[in-house]
Amino acid sequence: MVWVQRLRVRDLRNIREASLELGPGLNVFVGKNGQGKTSLLEAVGLVARGRSFRTEDAASIIRRGAPSLLAAADAAHEDRPAALEVELEPGRRAFRVNGREVRPGEYHGRLDVVVYSSARLRVVHGTMRDRRQFLDRQAAALWPTYRAELRQFERVLNQRNAALARRARDEDAWTERFVESGARLRYRRGAYAARLSAALAAGFRPAQERYEVRACPAPADETAGRKALADELRLLAQRERAAGRSLAGPHRDAVELLLDGRDAGCGASSGQARSLLLALAVASLKLLSEETGRAAVALLDDLDSELDEERAGTLCAEVSRRGQAWVTTAHPGWAESLRPLGRIYEVSGGAVRCA
Repeated sequence: MVWVQRLRVRDLRNIREASLELGPGLNVFVGKNGQGKTSLLEAVGLVARGRSFRTEDAASIIRRGAPSLLAAADAAHEDRPAALEVELEPGRRAFRVNGREVRPGEYHGRLDVVVYSSARLRVVHGTMRDRRQFLDRQAAALWPTYRAELRQFERVLNQRNAALARRARDEDAWTERFVESGARLRYRRGAYAARLSAALAAGFRPAQERYEVRACPAPADETAGRKALADELRLLAQRERAAGRSLAGPHRDAVELLLDGRDAGCGASSGQARSLLLALAVASLKLLSEETGRAAVALLDDLDSELDEERAGTLCAEVSRRGQAWVTTAHPGWAESLRPLGRIYEVSGGAVRCA
């Protein structure tokens, strides 16, 4: 199990400076809205992934007036404990392991997190790009080679688009590489979606809804995927040359999130969308644990606003048995009821103290 033993944060949103020691199980953060509870979870996500789960605009999370922010964690692990740091300033992002600056590829994969936050409702109600990113990032946590395959596809996509725009003689060569890389990514993405869908079916369903995830298309194997993608590109050849870019492939594919057989983006209420998002987080935790033997850190923001207190408490107990969990709440009474399961912290004005 990998867990955050100590977290240090400097100049992230309203947090000027904070340092806290954590337990390996449940850690509950209680305070009024706007005090910095979610920002602490955001800091852990930043250490794990190098980016915020709340926004794509990295500069916007630096505290006003500060030149940069720092999020650092001591990650406890029996095999390779590590001091992890991410420093952000406008236009620059630095990753450090045990004080040594490293490339992103060497940094990633040392700490896994799974996030539930209303800030991520765009996965349900947003664009297909949001859904593809969700699947790709979860699959990359499960299978380290997936991240490399995704980057390879993005490089080939950029080269093919450049060849199409220039009408270059090497267009056919880039198309061949695009088919190879794109078919592999489609197959892996479809395989992850199928695994996640199976975990959803057997997992957390607060109102007994039926949840499914589908990557479309999801070829049966890479050979079938190559043929299908090559056929698509042949049909689109004239349109692609006119547009100067690739009009088919994994970068444009659909991802379906189904609630009782209907797309959740169209038919789900706010409460149903939150329940689906929470079910996806719990299923991702289970899948990562079963597949790799590692326990991801669960970041569960404002959990008791979605579930009744008893059900939320049961979920906290279940998740913290598998690994470390960070939970935020605005309700002191509910937080106190969780004391037998772990530690409680009070958050006020960007400051944190043990309660």
